[in-house]
Amino acid sequence: MTAKSISTSDRVLRKEIIGSRRFSNYLLVVIVNLGGIGFLLASLSSYLKVNFLPFADPTQLIFLPQGLVMGFYGVAALLLSLYLWLTILWNVGAGYNEFNKETGKVHIFRWGFPGKNRKIDISYPLEDVQSIRVEVKEGLNPKRAMYMRTKGRNPLPLSRVGQPIPLSELENEGAELARFLGVPLEGL
Repeated sequence: MTAKSISTSDRVLRKEIIGSRRFSNYLLVVIVNLGGIGFLLASLSSYLKVNFLPFADPTQLIFLPQGLVMGFYGVAALLLSLYLWLTILWNVGAGYNEFNKETGKVHIFRWGFPGKNRKIDISYPLEDVQSIRVEVKEGLNPKRAMYMRTKGRNPLPLSRVGQPIPLSELENEGAELARFLGVPLEGL
């Protein structure tokens, strides 16, 4: 599910956006972490000629160049897993889209990386919204996203980043939002 719809009334539509705290990210970081530790232990085993891995015998590897390269791979994987753990900890990409007819505002909020732009907080008047656009690109690198077109500005992405949203879910969300705002739905 891409976004959880929380509607407090027929005048407010709020969609929670899932950030980096997804099961697939936890699984990926654990795999990268284990792989990095394995490569590092293989490198140390080939250097010290002491087997640190119970399922293989890397003491037979020549340290230069194989053991050294495995050590570089291990360090690179551990640095990548550190980056992934921090992204999950900071919950990058999480936030919400709120469409409020009572205040006449569209409020888009996302968490980013730490720094001066950690909070991404954008507001637009509802009357500036021209349409909701759904973009679907199939193939090797599929893309399924929803955008909000506003007057005089670039389209603003409304869907989460990551794995592609199921087409039926994207169509339903786009149609629901376009109906709520009273604007056309483009791209289908």
